[in-house]
Amino acid sequence: MSGRIMPCSPREISSLFLFEKLSPEQLGRLCSEGRVELFEPGPVYTEGDPATCFFVMIEGTVVMSRRVAGDDVEVTRTDQRGVYAGAMQAYLGDRVRQVYTNSMRVTVPTRFFVLPADIFAEVMTDWFPMAVHLLEGLFFGSKNTQAAIGQRERLLALGSLSAGLTHELNNPAAAAVRATATLRERVAKMRRKLAFIAEGPFSREALASLMEVQERTAERVAKAPALSPLEAADREDLLTGWLDDHGIDNGWQLAPTFVQAGLDVDWLAQVAAAVDEEILPGAVGWLNYTIETELLMNEIEDSTARISHLVDAAKQYSQLDRAPYRVVDVHELLDSTLLMLSGKIGADIEVVKEYDRALPPVPAYPAELNQVWTNLIDNAVSAINSAGGAGTLTVRTALDRERLLVEFRDTGPGVPPEIKDRIFDPFFTTKPVGEGTGLGLDISRRIVVNKHHGTLHVQSVPGDTRFQVLLPLAAEPSESSEERAEEAV
Repeated sequence: MSGRIMPCSPREISSLFLFEKLSPEQLGRLCSEGRVELFEPGPVYTEGDPATCFFVMIEGTVVMSRRVAGDDVEVTRTDQRGVYAGAMQAYLGDRVRQVYTNSMRVTVPTRFFVLPADIFAEVMTDWFPMAVHLLEGLFFGSKNTQAAIGQRERLLALGSLSAGLTHELNNPAAAAVRATATLRERVAKMRRKLAFIAEGPFSREALASLMEVQERTAERVAKAPALSPLEAADREDLLTGWLDDHGIDNGWQLAPTFVQAGLDVDWLAQVAAAVDEEILPGAVGWLNYTIETELLMNEIEDSTARISHLVDAAKQYSQLDRAPYRVVDVHELLDSTLLMLSGKIGADIEVVKEYDRALPPVPAYPAELNQVWTNLIDNAVSAINSAGGAGTLTVRTALDRERLLVEFRDTGPGVPPEIKDRIFDPFFTTKPVGEGTGLGLDISRRIVVNKHHGTLHVQSVPGDTRFQVLLPLAAEPSESSEERAEEAV
């Protein structure tokens, strides 16, 4: 939007605090190469457009806003003379993408001193070369430092995740190795027992009955009910008594295996009725080996299924085979992140999931949302650990008007009111030196706000701190916001 050109008075613009130290020659150059424009109520420039001008308000009222989830969110409203906006980084040239980072409108007829971006860059370089060098160093130094520390933080997070994943994988892998070794031993004993039975004075009909009982016993193992410790102990006593009564040695050793397989006295009575009395001890021993091998194979199956589940969760977390932008179920992302961080969360922190499974999927960058969940969960765990190491982490999802809410609530000491407004600032951290970079929440906010057009805020009292992420249910990634997020992260 263009305003009405008006005369430029060096004396008037010298009254603005930004120009009050300039010489008459410098003020004259500004008036000759810049201009004064009067804007009627309405927009002056729009976020994302090329930054062509530097604006200094002479009189009037301006409103600055940012685009969030399709809405313009007001961030500043002022009538202070001399406030400035627009192409404030023009002196950096092509090294930085020169676009307006917010939108500006006026609510009353407002006069601005307007300086073209190229002229602003030129006069800054000519008049304040040392200041320009310092500003360049500050800008690029801060950006490079943030990038380096951000990379370091991601590497530390990766190391923590790798340690947790290795720990989680080690348990089922070790269980599978142990079960495999025991299974090899049991199969060898089964072969010896089979040779003993084959050489014995058993009829073909007796062997056929034994094989049938073996098959039915194997099927029963797969359907074994879960028993309480008291129920299992009672059933073991009954089985031990039955085995002793039928002259079978070491009944107290066999009974726990039979109970684990779901066998009871009635089942053993059926076995006794199906085979001859003289081969009953051998049949029971043979069935014991059958049950043990079935149980061991179940243990191997459970262990390998657990490993497969962990690998799937790691793939889901890293999104290695997924499109960068797609429609996702946030519950899948939350579950994979919680699983990856389970080692870091530890046994003393109770994790409570309050999911609204009726929520629809949302368009998002899943790998980057996982980074947000990681940072927020890590902060919650650190807060709980600082208060003694035991507490509750609650992850909740819900519908909040036209947005999807993901909330992380912890029972830590809370965020002190005096620093609440600073926790999203880059490099601000309350963790001890060497334990935090201060970029986790800044990166999370940029991912949520810039890249997903959502919001991230905190509510905190001692014992109840809630970080709330609100994501639009329907959104399209904008090129400008995407590029800004990439630059920031």
